[in-house]
Amino acid sequence: MSNIDFTLYNAPQSTCSQRVRFAMHIKELAFTEILLDLFSGDQLKPEYLSINPNGVVPALVHNTKTILDSAVILEYLEDICPKINPMRSADPVIAAEMRTMIRFIDEVPTPAIRIPSYNLAFLPHFQTMSKEEFEALADSKPLRREFLLKMGQTGFSEEDMNEALSRLQRAVLRMDEWIEQNGGSWLQGNYISYADIAVMPVIVRMQDINLSYYWDNLPKVAKWLEKIQEHAAFSKTFYHGSLLTEKYPHLAKNK
Repeated sequence: MSNIDFTLYNAPQSTCSQRVRFAMHIKELAFTEILLDLFSGDQLKPEYLSINPNGVVPALVHNTKTILDSAVILEYLEDICPKINPMRSADPVIAAEMRTMIRFIDEVPTPAIRIPSYNLAFLPHFQTMSKEEFEALADSKPLRREFLLKMGQTGFSEEDMNEALSRLQRAVLRMDEWIEQNGGSWLQGNYISYADIAVMPVIVRMQDINLSYYWDNLPKVAKWLEKIQEHAAFSKTFYHGSLLTEKYPHLAKNK
Protein backbone atom coordinates (compact mmCIF):
# COMPACT_ATOMS: atom_id res chain seq x y z
CA MET A 1 0.00 0.00 0.00
CA SER A 2 1.37 3.41 -0.92
CA ASN A 3 1.46 6.42 1.34
CA ILE A 4 -1.47 7.96 -0.51
CA ASP A 5 -3.77 5.24 0.82
CA PHE A 6 -3.64 6.41 4.43
CA THR A 7 -3.81 9.88 5.91
CA LEU A 8 -3.58 10.15 9.68
CA TYR A 9 -4.75 13.34 11.34
CA ASN A 10 -3.20 13.39 14.79
CA ALA A 11 -1.14 15.30 17.35
CA PRO A 12 2.31 14.34 18.70
CA GLN A 13 1.40 14.37 22.42
CA SER A 14 -2.06 12.84 22.02
CA THR A 15 -2.08 9.44 23.72
CA CYS A 16 -4.81 8.19 21.39
CA SER A 17 -2.76 9.32 18.39
CA GLN A 18 0.27 7.49 19.77
CA ARG A 19 -1.70 4.24 19.82
CA VAL A 20 -2.50 4.49 16.14
CA ARG A 21 0.95 5.62 15.05
CA PHE A 22 2.51 2.65 16.86
CA ALA A 23 0.08 0.18 15.28
CA MET A 24 0.61 1.55 11.79
CA HIS A 25 4.37 1.32 12.16
CA ILE A 26 4.08 -2.30 13.34
CA LYS A 27 1.84 -3.02 10.36
CA GLU A 28 4.47 -1.35 8.16
CA LEU A 29 1.82 0.87 6.64
CA ALA A 30 3.10 4.05 5.04
CA PHE A 31 0.89 7.03 5.75
CA THR A 32 0.69 10.75 5.25
CA GLU A 33 0.77 12.39 8.66
CA ILE A 34 -1.11 15.63 9.18
CA LEU A 35 -0.23 17.14 12.55
CA LEU A 36 -2.81 19.29 14.27
CA ASP A 37 -1.91 21.96 16.79
CA LEU A 38 -4.59 21.38 19.40
CA PHE A 39 -3.90 24.60 21.31
CA SER A 40 -4.25 26.60 18.11
CA GLY A 41 -7.62 24.95 17.56
CA ASP A 42 -6.78 23.05 14.39
CA GLN A 43 -9.14 20.27 15.48
CA LEU A 44 -12.03 22.74 15.63
CA LYS A 45 -11.61 24.23 12.17
CA PRO A 46 -14.40 23.45 9.68
CA GLU A 47 -12.13 21.43 7.41
CA TYR A 48 -11.25 19.03 10.25
CA LEU A 49 -14.74 18.95 11.73
CA SER A 50 -15.94 17.77 8.34
CA ILE A 51 -13.69 14.75 8.90
CA ASN A 52 -14.29 14.27 12.62
CA PRO A 53 -17.30 16.17 14.00
CA ASN A 54 -16.19 15.28 17.54
CA GLY A 55 -13.22 17.61 17.19
CA VAL A 56 -10.68 15.19 18.65
CA VAL A 57 -7.74 13.22 17.28
CA PRO A 58 -6.91 10.86 15.72
CA ALA A 59 -8.82 10.37 12.49
CA LEU A 60 -7.70 7.95 9.80
CA VAL A 61 -8.71 8.48 6.19
CA HIS A 62 -8.23 5.38 4.05
CA ASN A 63 -9.11 5.63 0.39
CA THR A 64 -11.58 8.48 1.07
CA LYS A 65 -13.25 6.55 3.94
CA THR A 66 -12.88 7.97 7.44
CA ILE A 67 -12.33 5.79 10.52
CA LEU A 68 -12.68 7.42 13.94
CA ASP A 69 -11.75 6.50 17.53
CA SER A 70 -8.33 5.03 18.26
CA ALA A 71 -9.62 1.68 19.56
CA VAL A 72 -11.79 1.30 16.46
CA ILE A 73 -8.89 2.23 14.20
CA LEU A 74 -6.70 -0.45 15.80
CA GLU A 75 -9.26 -3.14 15.01
CA TYR A 76 -9.80 -1.72 11.52
CA LEU A 77 -6.10 -2.04 10.75
CA GLU A 78 -6.26 -5.69 11.77
CA ASP A 79 -9.37 -6.26 9.67
CA ILE A 80 -7.75 -4.91 6.51
CA CYS A 81 -4.21 -6.24 7.13
CA PRO A 82 -4.66 -9.44 9.17
CA LYS A 83 -1.51 -11.13 7.85
CA ILE A 84 0.94 -8.27 8.45
CA ASN A 85 2.35 -8.69 11.96
CA PRO A 86 -1.01 -9.73 13.47
CA MET A 87 -1.83 -8.31 16.88
CA ARG A 88 -5.22 -9.94 17.40
CA SER A 89 -5.52 -13.67 17.90
CA ALA A 90 -7.49 -15.72 15.40
CA ASP A 91 -8.90 -17.60 18.40
CA PRO A 92 -12.25 -15.88 19.18
CA VAL A 93 -11.86 -16.49 22.91
CA ILE A 94 -8.40 -14.90 23.05
CA ALA A 95 -9.59 -12.05 20.83
CA ALA A 96 -12.48 -11.51 23.23
CA GLU A 97 -10.03 -11.43 26.12
CA MET A 98 -8.07 -8.74 24.30
CA ARG A 99 -11.19 -6.66 23.77
CA THR A 100 -12.10 -7.03 27.44
CA MET A 101 -8.66 -5.72 28.37
CA ILE A 102 -9.09 -2.74 26.06
CA ARG A 103 -12.50 -1.96 27.58
CA PHE A 104 -10.86 -1.82 31.01
CA ILE A 105 -8.01 0.31 29.68
CA ASP A 106 -10.42 2.75 28.03
CA GLU A 107 -12.62 2.96 31.12
CA VAL A 108 -9.99 3.20 33.87
CA PRO A 109 -6.46 4.46 33.06
CA THR A 110 -7.09 6.27 29.76
CA PRO A 111 -9.45 8.91 31.17
CA ALA A 112 -7.52 9.00 34.46
CA ILE A 113 -4.20 10.02 32.87
CA ARG A 114 -5.85 13.11 31.42
CA ILE A 115 -6.31 14.68 34.86
CA PRO A 116 -2.64 14.92 35.91
CA SER A 117 -1.70 15.64 32.29
CA TYR A 118 -4.06 18.62 32.10
CA ASN A 119 -3.19 19.91 35.56
CA LEU A 120 0.55 19.69 35.01
CA ALA A 121 0.94 20.62 31.36
CA PHE A 122 -2.13 22.20 29.84
CA LEU A 123 -3.62 24.30 32.66
CA PRO A 124 -1.24 27.27 32.20
CA HIS A 125 -2.52 27.66 28.64
CA PHE A 126 -6.16 27.68 29.77
CA GLN A 127 -5.37 30.23 32.48
CA THR A 128 -4.34 32.76 29.83
CA MET A 129 -7.81 32.64 28.27
CA SER A 130 -10.74 34.79 29.24
CA LYS A 131 -13.71 33.09 30.87
CA GLU A 132 -15.70 33.50 27.68
CA GLU A 133 -12.90 32.03 25.55
CA PHE A 134 -12.55 29.03 27.85
CA GLU A 135 -16.28 28.34 27.92
CA ALA A 136 -16.44 28.62 24.14
CA LEU A 137 -13.58 26.16 23.88
CA ALA A 138 -15.36 23.69 26.17
CA ASP A 139 -18.63 24.08 24.27
CA SER A 140 -16.83 23.29 21.01
CA LYS A 141 -15.68 19.87 22.27
CA PRO A 142 -18.62 17.43 22.44
CA LEU A 143 -16.48 14.61 23.87
CA ARG A 144 -14.53 16.74 26.37
CA ARG A 145 -16.96 19.52 27.36
CA GLU A 146 -17.84 18.29 30.86
CA PHE A 147 -14.25 17.27 31.51
CA LEU A 148 -12.96 20.76 30.69
CA LEU A 149 -15.70 22.53 32.64
CA LYS A 150 -14.97 20.40 35.69
CA MET A 151 -11.30 21.32 35.47
CA GLY A 152 -12.08 24.97 34.90
CA GLN A 153 -9.28 27.50 34.81
CA THR A 154 -8.03 26.66 38.29
CA GLY A 155 -7.34 22.99 37.68
CA PHE A 156 -8.69 19.75 39.02
CA SER A 157 -9.10 19.46 42.78
CA GLU A 158 -6.90 17.41 45.06
CA GLU A 159 -9.80 14.96 45.35
CA ASP A 160 -9.98 14.58 41.57
CA MET A 161 -6.21 14.11 41.35
CA ASN A 162 -6.21 11.45 44.08
CA GLU A 163 -9.04 9.58 42.38
CA ALA A 164 -7.19 9.64 39.05
CA LEU A 165 -3.97 8.42 40.64
CA SER A 166 -5.88 5.61 42.35
CA ARG A 167 -7.31 4.52 38.99
CA LEU A 168 -3.84 4.57 37.44
CA GLN A 169 -2.48 2.46 40.27
CA ARG A 170 -5.29 -0.08 39.81
CA ALA A 171 -4.49 -0.27 36.12
CA VAL A 172 -0.81 -0.97 36.73
CA LEU A 173 -1.74 -3.72 39.20
CA ARG A 174 -4.17 -5.19 36.66
CA MET A 175 -1.43 -5.20 34.02
CA ASP A 176 0.81 -7.13 36.40
CA GLU A 177 -1.98 -9.67 36.92
CA TRP A 178 -2.52 -10.10 33.17
CA ILE A 179 1.17 -10.66 32.50
CA GLU A 180 1.34 -13.19 35.33
CA GLN A 181 -1.82 -15.04 34.23
CA ASN A 182 -0.75 -15.31 30.59
CA GLY A 183 2.81 -16.38 31.35
CA GLY A 184 4.68 -14.17 28.93
CA SER A 185 6.29 -10.78 28.57
CA TRP A 186 3.19 -9.14 27.09
CA LEU A 187 -0.33 -8.74 28.42
CA GLN A 188 -1.60 -11.75 26.47
CA GLY A 189 1.51 -13.90 26.64
CA ASN A 190 4.41 -14.10 24.22
CA TYR A 191 3.18 -11.74 21.50
CA ILE A 192 2.30 -8.07 21.45
CA SER A 193 -1.41 -7.41 21.01
CA TYR A 194 -3.65 -4.40 20.69
CA ALA A 195 -4.16 -4.52 24.45
CA ASP A 196 -0.47 -3.67 24.89
CA ILE A 197 -0.73 -0.87 22.36
CA ALA A 198 -3.89 0.51 23.99
CA VAL A 199 -2.28 0.94 27.41
CA MET A 200 1.20 1.86 26.18
CA PRO A 201 0.69 5.65 25.92
CA VAL A 202 -0.69 5.76 29.46
CA ILE A 203 2.35 4.03 30.92
CA VAL A 204 4.75 6.13 28.84
CA ARG A 205 2.94 9.28 30.01
CA MET A 206 3.12 8.11 33.63
CA GLN A 207 6.87 7.63 33.28
CA ASP A 208 7.19 11.04 31.65
CA ILE A 209 5.39 12.89 34.47
CA ASN A 210 7.20 11.12 37.30
CA LEU A 211 4.67 8.42 38.19
CA SER A 212 6.87 5.42 37.36
CA TYR A 213 7.22 4.65 41.07
CA TYR A 214 3.87 2.90 40.73
CA TRP A 215 5.68 -0.11 39.28
CA ASP A 216 8.84 0.04 41.41
CA ASN A 217 7.78 -3.23 43.03
CA LEU A 218 6.25 -4.75 39.89
CA PRO A 219 9.19 -6.04 37.83
CA LYS A 220 6.93 -7.60 35.20
CA VAL A 221 5.43 -4.22 34.37
CA ALA A 222 8.87 -2.59 34.37
CA LYS A 223 10.13 -5.25 31.96
CA TRP A 224 7.04 -4.82 29.79
CA LEU A 225 7.81 -1.11 29.45
CA GLU A 226 11.42 -1.87 28.54
CA LYS A 227 10.26 -4.22 25.78
CA ILE A 228 7.83 -1.61 24.43
CA GLN A 229 10.57 1.01 24.34
CA GLU A 230 12.95 -1.39 22.60
CA HIS A 231 10.42 -2.15 19.87
CA ALA A 232 11.33 -0.80 16.43
CA ALA A 233 8.00 1.04 16.24
CA PHE A 234 8.57 2.99 19.44
CA SER A 235 11.09 5.56 18.25
CA LYS A 236 9.05 6.13 15.09
CA THR A 237 5.96 6.75 17.20
CA PHE A 238 7.53 8.84 19.93
CA TYR A 239 9.53 11.21 17.77
CA HIS A 240 10.82 14.39 19.42
CA GLY A 241 7.94 16.44 20.76
CA SER A 242 5.74 13.46 21.57
CA LEU A 243 6.53 13.52 25.30
CA LEU A 244 5.07 16.24 27.47
CA THR A 245 8.48 17.06 28.94
CA GLU A 246 9.75 17.76 25.43
CA LYS A 247 6.88 20.13 24.73
CA TYR A 248 6.66 21.81 28.14
CA PRO A 249 10.08 22.59 29.68
CA HIS A 250 8.61 23.37 33.10
CA LEU A 251 7.75 19.68 33.46
CA ALA A 252 11.27 18.55 32.57
CA LYS A 253 12.63 20.56 35.50
CA ASN A 254 10.76 18.27 37.87
CA LYS A 255 12.32 15.10 36.49
